[in-house]
Amino acid sequence: MARAAEPEGRRRGGSVIAYFTSAKFLLYLGHALSTWGDRMWHFAVSVFLVELYGNSLLLTAVYGLVVAGSVLLLGALIGDWVDKNARLKVAQTSLVVQNSSVILCGVILMIIFLFKTQLLTLYHGWLLTLCYILVITIANIANLASTATAITIQRDWIVVVAGEDRSKLADMNATIRRIDQLTNILAPMAVGQIMTFGSPMIGCGFISGWNLISMCVEYLLLWKVYQKTPTLAHKSAKVEASELKQLNVKKESDMKPAEGVQLIIEKDVTGFEPQQEKEVGCAARIAEPFITFRDGWVAYYNQPVFLAGMGLAFLYMTVLGFDCITTGYAYTQGLSGSVLSLLMGASAVTGILGTVAFTWLRRKCGLIRTGLISGVAQFACLILCAISVFMPGSPMDLTVSPFADISARLFENEPLPTIASPEPEMIFATGMPNLLNGSIAPANSDPEMSPEPVPLISVSLLFAGVIAARVGLWSFDLTVTQLLQENVIESERGIINGVQNSMNYLLDLLHFIMVILAPNPEAFGLLVLISVSFVAMGHIMYFRFAQKSLGKQLFVCHTPDPKTAPDSSPPGNTSTV
Repeated sequence: MARAAEPEGRRRGGSVIAYFTSAKFLLYLGHALSTWGDRMWHFAVSVFLVELYGNSLLLTAVYGLVVAGSVLLLGALIGDWVDKNARLKVAQTSLVVQNSSVILCGVILMIIFLFKTQLLTLYHGWLLTLCYILVITIANIANLASTATAITIQRDWIVVVAGEDRSKLADMNATIRRIDQLTNILAPMAVGQIMTFGSPMIGCGFISGWNLISMCVEYLLLWKVYQKTPTLAHKSAKVEASELKQLNVKKESDMKPAEGVQLIIEKDVTGFEPQQEKEVGCAARIAEPFITFRDGWVAYYNQPVFLAGMGLAFLYMTVLGFDCITTGYAYTQGLSGSVLSLLMGASAVTGILGTVAFTWLRRKCGLIRTGLISGVAQFACLILCAISVFMPGSPMDLTVSPFADISARLFENEPLPTIASPEPEMIFATGMPNLLNGSIAPANSDPEMSPEPVPLISVSLLFAGVIAARVGLWSFDLTVTQLLQENVIESERGIINGVQNSMNYLLDLLHFIMVILAPNPEAFGLLVLISVSFVAMGHIMYFRFAQKSLGKQLFVCHTPDPKTAPDSSPPGNTSTV
């Protein structure tokens, strides 16, 4: 009996070791390290910029605008660069550029914190202004490199590592999202604690040191994954790699798979070098990025999953998330920082539940129907948010002009609002600066008068809807992600996902503009209704995509083959995953 148990124990031990040394686990580990560093940096850089620029939001706003505009304009070009180069070269280059930029930014910020007084006196403060510009520019480069990393790892490498097994691909996508959810909460909490008990300068040093160590480890992990997955060395390249026009052919529902396969050739790109370009004039070289930008968007429009991608992008046009806008509104309604911390934790839990729901629904109903069910679930939960607008405690007042606050400041020459300095002791355990718990006084507050308590029915319904909707949101996000992975040909994955990122940033930028135009709490209810409308439009687009893909079989739920899942490929698709 003991002898029989011993081989079984060895087999189990061997399987555990095999898992922890597999390409899949190494990919998870590398993504966790990368995401942890990203989340720490994205949180900390906003606090640093507020701290440096006289407690004003100006630098933070400029940084956000530059980041969104850069990805919007350069997303297609970044994707095109990913497509035209070898996988390992792209992953390693973007990794080194991203981490080196963050390290350099951290060093510059430490210098500014140490010598800010001296820098203010040199050249009438222009040297300090130059440092601010340098920080924002380098931080933007880091974000662009992070975008390239996300495209190549999450949209390409993961597909190759999963191979032909689409069920394995779905599980890997879900695990990646769970890692994102956890790091999104834990990483800001960690760096927030360091800045609370240390100082912003210590925070800069910690982030720089983390990225230096993480870069070396991630570089090694990428190399190991590349070695363990020989197919990563083979990349489908276009016959004419420099001419994207050839791929901008119109979708035809009766196209045979063989016709699509003829558009690409299998090619070993282990040492992939771009083809020798023909001598072209200076004007043609200048025009090339603009042509790539145009052709990338045309190729995106011609994709069979175009409507699904647009549906996902429309979900970014919303104030119904845990960003600074919604949490700031919650503070005006009487919620404390500790309550907001708990709500953020609850949203992370429901987000993880969404990834679990995705894998289960996909096995039961297929990929496309999973998106439909997820969309219905998300919209049903957001109905609570729409109802909250009309409940007791809602400050919505349509008689108050949403532009009243802006016009008053413009015509009465009032200064723009600033926020209190996020001193180290004013940072939550969540890592969020304590701007929501005393740094910003509610409107019309008077220390000598105790304000009447605001009924919590409205804000409670609002956050109940937002938190519950995360299940459907993340399940829908995973659905569209896998549709793009499975139905975009390998030679176009980079540029199509680059354009998808641009669309996401465009709608996200529009939602910030919407808030700028209507910043007062009385108009927030209107923003909620607009957000719910955009979510509805996004899911209507996806429904149209599903209807075109499945036809009369749309509402016939069946258990598909877990590996092939034939209902995930729209008509006319030429993908060969």
